[in-house]
Amino acid sequence: MAARGEATIYLKPGRDRSVRLGHPWIFSGGIDSPPSGGEAGEVAVVLAADGSFLGRGYVNRSCAIAVRLLTHDDEPIDASFLLRRVATARALREAVLPAATDAYRLINGEGDLLPGFVVDVYGGVVVVQCLTAGATRLQPLLIEALQSVLAPQAIYERSGGAVRREEGLGPAERVLAGSLAEDAITISENGLRFLVDVRGGQKTGFFLDQRDNRQLARALAGGRRVLNAFAYSGAFAVYAAAGSAGAVVSVDSSKPALELARRNWAANDLRSESDFVEADVFRYLRDSTGEFDFLILDPPALVKRRQDVARGARAYKDLHLCAFRLAQPGALVLTFSCSQHVSPELFCKIVQGAAVDVRREVQVLRHLGAGPDHPVHAAHPEGNYLSGLLLRVL
Repeated sequence: MAARGEATIYLKPGRDRSVRLGHPWIFSGGIDSPPSGGEAGEVAVVLAADGSFLGRGYVNRSCAIAVRLLTHDDEPIDASFLLRRVATARALREAVLPAATDAYRLINGEGDLLPGFVVDVYGGVVVVQCLTAGATRLQPLLIEALQSVLAPQAIYERSGGAVRREEGLGPAERVLAGSLAEDAITISENGLRFLVDVRGGQKTGFFLDQRDNRQLARALAGGRRVLNAFAYSGAFAVYAAAGSAGAVVSVDSSKPALELARRNWAANDLRSESDFVEADVFRYLRDSTGEFDFLILDPPALVKRRQDVARGARAYKDLHLCAFRLAQPGALVLTFSCSQHVSPELFCKIVQGAAVDVRREVQVLRHLGAGPDHPVHAAHPEGNYLSGLLLRVL
């Protein structure tokens, strides 16, 4: 129960069911009275209306998600707690990571029972995102735990984004421990080499969630002419070439990203034909007269807010309309949405709508998602943001 001086929150009658079922979020409308104390990010005890214990979490009364639960057990949130969570997360990664891989997600927020935290490991460098006021307050304990479990050469913070702004926090980028070189870091993933810009790259520098899907592309690419749309630093292109693709065309609007893609290509012993095209992907697809028998579509989130779903759905449909027109009969398509507000069911419906409009028959061969180092808590489906499909276009 609550220790002396510990903030306490009572829920309204009947608003405790989702918490008892394991969901880690409590919305402001479910709280019966403001917590005593309750500074932004402060840990509080959460009690049902009848006074029964529900858990401990950190509070931010200015947000719609007023409490993010850290535990449903009656235990203190201290250094030992963070150390146990990090050690448990590390044990999972040791069990599921493929050989010849030293880059992975160590902490995936609610999926690892540490809401507000994202921790990515790139060899000896750890990149931390603290996305909430509560995570920011607990950051010193997390750093201690990371140093104890991993002993990294450097810990770097790259905290920013919409959730952090809603929490009343600005961006934060700094070295938290050790020393970090200015140059890109070289990592190994399934035996392939990649350069990662942890300071200036997208997200924390590399899209670790696509590792298994890149390996799938490698297995399917043999002899095919591949279009790698929204190429970023060229990871899908490298995997396709490692799988003996006949040719790979990588398209991205960012000149620095394509330069990194060229460096990643050069870092591996690849023999496929390659072309790197700096262009708006939608315009490229509309204007292209080329034909491909393997298309990889991995756009940035086209829906960032729930109210933008209709507009984003049109963008996803336009993307697939253009891609299906370039697909040769029997072509494979790997396509993804990382928009949290686009459900897998809606994504599949959008893809089918595009197929109907362009008068192509399309088969769904596999439903795809993030790798096992991006676990999603069973009670928190909101954490499942990446939807993917392996298609065959007839």
